[in-house]
Amino acid sequence: MDYWLGIDCGGTFIKAAAVKASGETVCLARRNLAVISEQPGYAERDGEQLWQVLAEVIREICAQISADSIRGIGISAQGKGLFTLDKKGNTLGRGILSSDQRALPIVKAYQAQEIPAKLYPHTRQTLWTGHPVSILRALKEQQPERYQAIGAVMMSHDYLRYRLSGSIACEETNISESNLYNFNTGNYDKNLAELLGIGEIIEHLPTIVAATEIAGRVSEEAAALTGLTVGTPIVGGLFDVVSTAMCAGLAGEHMLNVVLGTWSVVTGITREIDDSQNLAFVYGKSAQAGEYIVHEASPTSAANLEWINDLLGNQDYRTVNRMIADLPPAASSVFFLPFLYGSNAGLGMQAGLYGLQSFHQKAHIYQAVFEGVLFSLMTHIQRMSIRFPQVEILRVTGGPAKSAVWMQMLADISGKIVEIPQIEETGCLGAAIAAMVGTGLYPDVNSAAAALKHEIVRYIPNPEHQAAYAEKYRRYQLLTEQLQAFNQLLSA
Repeated sequence: MDYWLGIDCGGTFIKAAAVKASGETVCLARRNLAVISEQPGYAERDGEQLWQVLAEVIREICAQISADSIRGIGISAQGKGLFTLDKKGNTLGRGILSSDQRALPIVKAYQAQEIPAKLYPHTRQTLWTGHPVSILRALKEQQPERYQAIGAVMMSHDYLRYRLSGSIACEETNISESNLYNFNTGNYDKNLAELLGIGEIIEHLPTIVAATEIAGRVSEEAAALTGLTVGTPIVGGLFDVVSTAMCAGLAGEHMLNVVLGTWSVVTGITREIDDSQNLAFVYGKSAQAGEYIVHEASPTSAANLEWINDLLGNQDYRTVNRMIADLPPAASSVFFLPFLYGSNAGLGMQAGLYGLQSFHQKAHIYQAVFEGVLFSLMTHIQRMSIRFPQVEILRVTGGPAKSAVWMQMLADISGKIVEIPQIEETGCLGAAIAAMVGTGLYPDVNSAAAALKHEIVRYIPNPEHQAAYAEKYRRYQLLTEQLQAFNQLLSA
């Protein structure tokens, strides 16, 4: 039996799965990943610890199947952020995650200089704190010794591929969204780096590789630690947004992929860059030649629920769902702004509960969190509907997709049909598909995704609930606007 190893490195877990040519996952291993936050706004990960945890989950897989049966390896990972090597190839400092906020003053300065508008025609990106360029500029100003020692710039899946193979490269679906990549030329652009005040970093950017291109092979050192076979090919890998959109089976512009995890992400697939739009939509390279992903995202998703649940005593999620199902939809006066890890309502906006009274119970707080995550998500869905006006269906992936209560709530709030592909781990499957293509099993990722069909569960909007949700969403927007003004006063 042949297998392909798909690895998914997200905001809270790292997972590895052995996948058959049919798309069936035969074994899965996962471990929690610690986020280090020793200063306000910092979100870091220890690179050596990350590598050891990856080796641990791979060893667990290799204990269940023969390592010699693994034909290829792919890695799907959280986008943006920054991992660095020194000039000798050693890990340089901690990895910095996309939810890190240390570059907030840098981004504010960029905005004051109108640099995002100057970048966009070349990069098709917005500019925020989690971008590699923002973090690099922050390091240059805040930790100049580390900045001067940089020998290679990477994102998380590039770093993990390096630890498995010893080969240094940057994968295109991820690096294309770095603000260092020029969409018009398909390569790095020194003029962009100089505009951002980090021109010297260009010489430390690795070769760009495609998602399905073999970018390295398992080294002897990695094989000894993981149980893998020396020489097993490793493909470039995927930005996890690309991976989940591929697994969701997006077909045409009438469908969007919604990812609910640490981040809320809304993604569409297109074959053209539309310059007629007034909004600056974010584009990235897809794993399929000739296609782009268009997406909106913010770290305002299910991680907020995990934090609240820990605070309230770690209720079983089945219990949480029953508690919410027993309440009338949208009837509570409690609102939750899901900005614990960042915001899509303005720089520096923070999370909060509003409307609590003495008679409210835990159920009302959980309900408000469910609602708040989706109200925040609606910001992205509504903006994406401008670029994709024919959207009728939301294909949802991520942990919350397992909650029938949450998914029916999304259908009622959005007015869209919600479909849930029955895939255990889209990140692992997408990474495995990239490896299948790279090793010749399929000619391209679209052919692979079409061949590996999965069952779909559907939720239809309930018209009896839509009016109540529409009114509460309107009030959520009013509350957010008022707090934006308050936040500006605080930061003045």
